[in-house]
Amino acid sequence: MRTIRKTVIFDLPFTLSALDEQQPAGTYTVDTDEELLEGLSFLAYRRVATTIYCPPRHSRAGSVQAVSVDPQELDAAQRR
Repeated sequence: MRTIRKTVIFDLPFTLSALDEQQPAGTYTVDTDEELLEGLSFLAYRRVATTIYCPPRHSRAGSVQAVSVDPQELDAAQRR
């Protein structure tokens, strides 16, 4: 298993079906977990999970909420 961490920037507020509320514009961390496909003559990985980390709206500063999201939906939200 490997995890790829990236930072994504939303210039406008956005929504995703996995999130209860619209999220404010800003910088977010996204982790993609991938597993190695065994038995191939070359290295190949399959995505098994994508997680975005969002600040909860009604919580203490510094805490984050990890939400599993659909990677295609996340890409579409970034393009908007």
